Amino acid sequence: MPEDQPREATLEAVLAAENLRAAWLAVKANDGAPGVDGMDMEQSALHLRGHWEGMRAKLLAGDYVPGAVRAVDIPKPGGGKRRLGIPNIADRLIQQAIHQVLSPVWEPGFSDHSYGFRPGRSAHDAVRAAQAFVKEGKTWGNRHRPQGLLRPG
Repeated sequence: MPEDQPREATLEAVLAAENLRAAWLAVKANDGAPGVDGMDMEQSALHLRGHWEGMRAKLLAGDYVPGAVRAVDIPKPGGGKRRLGIPNIADRLIQQAIHQVLSPVWEPGFSDHSYGFRPGRSAHDAVRAAQAFVKEGKTWGNRHRPQGLLRPG
């Protein structure tokens, strides 16, 4: 969906053809690995063409059940491994379509001091912000702490 158009956070908006096309392009651009079903993008496109109406009906009825997630261990830079869950491409399409509708609704309400899983923000940005607060002399007990930060505990 174009960014300049107001969105309504409904399942119908998620399943709108324009939103689904944009979601497909985003999933395709990510070039992710197949899920537990083993289907790549081309195979998933064929599958979705033949089964989308049934999947859509299940989504609208609240009866859709996502597929199993494939577990993959990837090496961490400092040693060890990190487990990733890889959904099948059809489920990634649905997740992306939901994200595209809900993100513009929820994102404006987040604190400027929130960094977790936010567009254009990273853990490195959070560390840099914390370092800047320390350099400014701010502490958890300081009455001048940044608005939106909570005391731990």
